[in-house]
This record gives sequence, C-alpha cells and structure tokens, in this order.
Amino acid sequence: MEINVAKDAVELGKLAARAAADVISRVIEEKGSANIVLATGGSQLEMYKNLTKESLDWSKVVVFHLDEYIGLPESSPASFRKYLRERFLNIVGPVKAFFFINGEAEPLTECKRLNESIVKYPIDLAFVGIGENGHLAFNDPPADFETEDPYIVVSLDEKCRRQQTREGWFNSLEEVPLRAISMSIKQICSSKQIICSVPDSRKAQAVKDCLQGPVSNMFPASILQLHSNCHCYLDKASSSMLNQSVDRSEQARS
Repeated sequence: MEINVAKDAVELGKLAARAAADVISRVIEEKGSANIVLATGGSQLEMYKNLTKESLDWSKVVVFHLDEYIGLPESSPASFRKYLRERFLNIVGPVKAFFFINGEAEPLTECKRLNESIVKYPIDLAFVGIGENGHLAFNDPPADFETEDPYIVVSLDEKCRRQQTREGWFNSLEEVPLRAISMSIKQICSSKQIICSVPDSRKAQAVKDCLQGPVSNMFPASILQLHSNCHCYLDKASSSMLNQSVDRSEQARS
C-alpha cells in the first residue's frame, strides 16, 4: 500500500484522477478494454470532476457499481445510481457496459445477478473511500472478511447512517435505509489495483485506525494495508493524525 498526501481535497482529486487515467489507459492499450469499479459519496466528488475530463476511450471500459441502498428509488437525491449517472456516465458518454446495482430489486436475486456478471470481468481498477467508521464500501464493522460472494446484503450501523445525514444526502437519520447491497471485502481486494480517495478532517481518526493500526474487521478498510497495489490519496486534514513516517511524496511534488 502506498500513501500520498495532497494539500487539499481539490489537489487530491486531481492526483487520484490522473493516476486512475494512467491505469485505465494502459490496461486498454494492453488488453483492448478495462474493467473498473466506481465508488460514490463526498470523497469521490473532486476525483470524478477530473477523471471525466480525461481523454479516455470509455467505450472500451466495463463499469461495476460498488454499493447501493436497499429500497431507495433512483429518483432520491441519495441514490448512488443517480450519483453515478449525473457525475460520471452522463458526462463520459457510452461505456462498454455498466452494471448498476438495483436497490429496488429483491436483494438476494440482485446479488445473484451481479455475482454471475462480475466473474466474467476481472477487475483492473477499483475506486474506494474510507467511512468515518472505517467501512470499506458498505462493509461496516465487524466486516465479513471471509465471504467469497462478490456482492452481499449488509446492515448499516448507526455511525455509518449518521455520516450520510451529516453529509447532506438525507434530511434525518430515520430516512437512511438500514440495509444495502455492497461489494464484499474479498471482491474489492481481488482488484488488480485500488485507488482510495479520503479527504476531510472527519475521516482523520478512521484513516489513522485503518492505515496505521492493526488489520482487523473492526476497521474494515485496514485490509487495504495488505494489498500490494493500493494507492491511498489523502489531504492534509484527513492525514492529520498519521505519524510522521507517512510517505508525503505526492504532496512534495504538488
């Protein structure tokens, strides 16, 4: 795992997007197409602003969706399908294939559909973030580190649900769904490369726990420490609690 620190969220987004574009471009050149996983949430906003400006042949890219609330209509401002259409797909134009998670479908049936699809497309690059509770996708603590299923039904803990309210996706805690469909920990870690974007001081404790603490399912994103090709992009605020051994090479170059 590599940790890079930018001066702020805007610079973080530029660095993460540039690194991602290089990976996607190279994979397309080598294989003819690329398979990626897209995350959502506030942590990805600046990255998408920049990634969608990159000159890439998106018609050669297969996209999977990281997670989605169960029972939430796509018309909701908090829908991750809506988020990805507006901030990614409607900007870059047609892709080779886009596997959205339908949170309004019967959950186990939807997981089965997604699981049968993703095995055909080994993931070259996954975008992720880290939640305030240390979650990776919607795998809240204690996360299931053992399941082999690519997509699973998960319960959302209160800290996760409160984060969604504070970030403005919902008007109240009561509006936040209790369950979601999420890509599993093992499936995320099977990605050949991972780009993890984590801005904001609200994430500082989780960043410290997950990136410099022990690997534990109580800090789900700590599993990223074991991935040989994971690149974490932080800003000064989110990295403020890390010890001084952190690699700040990207900050120096920016």
